[in-house]
Amino acid sequence: MSPRKPQEPRETRTSQDPREPHCPHDRHEPPTTQDPGLAALGRPVVLDLHGVTDKAAFMDRCAAALALPAWFGRNWDALAESLTDLPGRVALVVTGWQAYAEAQPAEWRTAQEVFATSVAERPTRLTVLLSLGDLPATLGGSDERPSASLG
Repeated sequence: MSPRKPQEPRETRTSQDPREPHCPHDRHEPPTTQDPGLAALGRPVVLDLHGVTDKAAFMDRCAAALALPAWFGRNWDALAESLTDLPGRVALVVTGWQAYAEAQPAEWRTAQEVFATSVAERPTRLTVLLSLGDLPATLGGSDERPSASLG
């Protein structure tokens, strides 16, 4: 009887291309709006702050985007209360915020605190996303300013 040769380990691949990842979970594909993980964040509502440079304009944009009632107090406490009382799950996408943050840094810090506190109080109902660039068309982005709102 002849001695057996040790078998070399075999690699199993579903693809013939050696550049393909070995494990299907290694594939890094960008998420899409069809991805259930993004849908789980809630309905996207765009808060467009392009051109906003003061608190009054910020509150007006919040009232419009979130379809807040006419009696909305346009102050930080009223905004915090409104954010925690939104109907359904909402993903608030804040765009064009950089100019406001630069013009009114203290107000912008307060706005961020209000967003953070509201999310902490209702983590399954509210997500706030700060956009660092233009929105994709799937979220209402285009050459024109976004107009998505709750109303």
